[in-house]
Formats: sequence, C-alpha cells, structure tokens
Amino acid sequence: MSHWTSSVGAQKLARLLGSQQDRETPQGGRGTVTPLGGRRAPAYRSLADGIRLLVLEGRVPVAARLPAERELAAALSVSRTTVAAAYEALRSEGFLESRRGAGSWTAVPAGNPLPTRALDPLPPEAAGSVIDLGCAALPAPEPWLGRAVQGALEELPPYAATHGDYPAGLPALRQAVADRYTARGVPTMPEQIMITTGAMGAVAAICRLFAGRGERVAVDSPSYANVLQLMREAGARLVPVAMGDGLAGWDLPAWRQVLRDAAPRMAYVIGDFHNPTGALATEEQRRQLVEAARAAGTLLVADETMADLCLEPGLELPRPVCAFDPAGSAVITVGSASKSFWAGLRIGWVRAAPDVIRSLVAARAYADLGTPVLEQLAVTWLMTTDGWDSAVGIRRTTTRESRDSLVAAVRRHLPDWEFTVPRGGLTLWVRTGGLSGSRIAEAGERLGVRVPSGPRFGVDGAFEGYVRLPFTVTGAVAEEAASRLAEAARLVASGATAAVEAPRTYVA
Repeated sequence: MSHWTSSVGAQKLARLLGSQQDRETPQGGRGTVTPLGGRRAPAYRSLADGIRLLVLEGRVPVAARLPAERELAAALSVSRTTVAAAYEALRSEGFLESRRGAGSWTAVPAGNPLPTRALDPLPPEAAGSVIDLGCAALPAPEPWLGRAVQGALEELPPYAATHGDYPAGLPALRQAVADRYTARGVPTMPEQIMITTGAMGAVAAICRLFAGRGERVAVDSPSYANVLQLMREAGARLVPVAMGDGLAGWDLPAWRQVLRDAAPRMAYVIGDFHNPTGALATEEQRRQLVEAARAAGTLLVADETMADLCLEPGLELPRPVCAFDPAGSAVITVGSASKSFWAGLRIGWVRAAPDVIRSLVAARAYADLGTPVLEQLAVTWLMTTDGWDSAVGIRRTTTRESRDSLVAAVRRHLPDWEFTVPRGGLTLWVRTGGLSGSRIAEAGERLGVRVPSGPRFGVDGAFEGYVRLPFTVTGAVAEEAASRLAEAARLVASGATAAVEAPRTYVA
C-alpha cells in the first residue's frame, strides 16, 4: 500500500491559528489560558508557538506537510522572513523536519517517550490511599445487579443442559438488543446482532475481519485509548482526524479530506458523548459522515457505548449513526452494557447487516468462541423487564452528581485549567494551563491520584497539554482529588518532577 501523508494548506493553517487566538479569551464554563510571559513575543515566536500548540493539541497531525513559507506568509499577511524564522525555531525544538526540495513536516521532539498505553485499574486494596481517576467505570447500580443475576440463575437450567457455546450470542439477548434498536427508530432483526465480550471484543472482531495489518484506519483525534492501542497492535496505520472545537462534534471538512485523500479501509468514531471529550455529534453531522464514508468506500464503525449516559434532562438526542445507513452497507455499530450498567458483566454487541454478522460469527471460532451464558442471561433479564431503564436512570443521576462535584472542585483548585462541561458521558477533557499532562500524571501518582495524560488518547504524541478526568468520584473525594492534582501541577510548574516513564497498560 502506498504511503499517505496529510497536508495542511496555507489558508487552513491560517484559520486554525486564528481560531486558536480566539480561544484565549475566557468563556463561560471554561477556565483561562495562561499567557506565555508578560511581554509581547516577537511575531516569529508567536507563530512558532501557535503551530507547536496545534500539533500538541492534535489540530494539525504529526507528519503533516506544512505550506511553503511564501504561501503561509501571504495567507497570514506577514513577511516571509517571519515564517522562515518560525519554521527554523520549530526545527530547532524538534517540532518540524525539513528536506531541501521536499518541504517541511510536523514532528514531535525525539527522545521523549510517547505514552500510547495508560494505567492499570487500581487494585481494590489500594483504594484507601490512592484516588483512581484512570478508569471511566462505576460500581454496579444496585439492587439491579443482584436482581439480574437472580433472574439469570432462574433461566439457566435449560442452557446448562447444552454445550454452552453460542458464537452469535443467546437468541433471547440478540432479540432484546434488536428490539431496543427498533424502539429507537432503527428497525433491526436479531440476525443483525452478535453478542460479544464487551465493546472491546466487538471492535477486535471487526478489526480482524476488515482491517488487516497495514490497512489505514481513520480515527477521531483524540479517541478512546484502548481502541487506539488495540488497532496499533493489530498493525493498523492510524490516520487521525481532529475533532471540532470544544464540544462541536466532528470536523466534517477534515473528515471529507481524509476519506478522499487517504482512502482508509475503516473509520472508528464515537458520536455519542465522545470519549474523552464528551462531544455529541449532531444529526446532520451523522448524516454527512455516513454519506462521505459511503462515497469513499470506507466502513464506518460507530461506538455507542456512552449513548445511554445523557446527563441533561430533556435533551433531545440525535438518531443513531446507523439510522442514516438504511441499506446497512456502510455502518457497523458497537454497543455495550459496561458504561450504562456495569463493566464487570463484559457484555457488548455488534449491529450490522446479516451477511457481516455471519462473517463475524464464522471468524469467532478462532478467537473466543462465545460470550459467557450467565452474564448474557443477566442482561437479557434487564432488557426484557424494567430493570435496564431503572438502572440507567440511577446511573444518570449519580453520574450527573459526580460530574457537577468534580467540575466545581477543579474550578476551585485549578482555575487556570480549561474545559467545557459535557452534557453526557463519563469524562472531562481538560487543558492543563500550558503544563505537560504526562508530567502531571507522573507527579499525581506520587501524590496519590492517578490520571491518564492526553497523549494516551492521541496518535504520535498529540495532546501533551491535556488530562482526562472521569466522573467517578464525588463530594470530599472529588475535592481531595482536585487538591492533589493542584499540588502535582505546582510541582510540574516548578520543575520539581522527574522524567516521565510511559506506563505499559490501559485505561477504560
């Protein structure tokens, strides 16, 4: 497969730099951006800092070709000398590589570890001394887990008399999941559903079938850390596509360019309360992305694991992404009980055209054979009674309280950190006031609070100035977590932290 390199035109780079300057004015619900010193920087230095920040925030991909000096100078209405000096400053700092006659590409400095994985789940025995903000997962909403397990045990005897392997999933659960899609306005048959071992099992099965080693896969930038690592280890060539500013959802012009120019075999997106940003894609964005993917021949994998976690009462939710693909040829949907109910059940599913489901089921014989029966029966009980909706209602209430508590604590202790409060999901995506998110994570762990840094959710070292904070703590614990993060930030700002080592495991 031929190599593909993204490029950023002069006009687009000028627009990105302009929107970046606009963001430096504080807005309601957000923190402030700390100025880089008290004096006005030279024009070339401001331009170099702007481009560097665009790279670190993922707005301009690593290895993207930048416009020629003369073109960018004209677009910005500055002298070519200013652009040349800015490019030279970026080269000296390791953020730009050039070759005579071939142009210049963005880069990240050599010699620094790129933390692509993240944190181990905190062992339960350490919970008394360390506040774990690594995993966006919550305890089971009781009494519904106990009731679901009891209901599953009552239904188990007939299944216990069989071999217990159901590669496509229990027929009753496939029907229940299909019925929920139909109730959301997307008519679905059980033949369009495969039950998997969590959403990760679903994505892994799809990647094995459709995205072989060396295939290009377009992904949101930032995106879910575990899926990015799964795809890397599968040998996929990830093509990052920047999210819109704030909670604006997808950047459709950027998606069209990547789908047209890179022709990825597959694209992985999160339209419903995006992990980590919390963005909610609009109906029109969903329609346009499906149309663009279909035109490019790209399979669109839509992750709906956060879809149930709307935290604003009365918010009208857009239709599922698959609603804009009635023929079922362009969209595969992934869902899960992990965020809506409890991750310990490890129940996920795939919704796709029947022929795709048959292919996924056939390939499963060489993977995990099937999903545990008792857990499937528990989710079936929930979905066929009022248990699921009641449990999700509890989850929304407690998550909303945790979100509001964490937001208030971060604003009190870290007023220069910048974020937009999402209307759903489980995560807060935070700019760390110009400090290194990786160093804050390292210092925080020594102070008893674990957070994943931004680069774990990006490709090639982007998002160094971010951390992700999940809505998993409330009250005094949220206050203490923010206090410890503030102390970690002070250590980083003072230069008192040690070199960062890349953790070797994952976040949820």
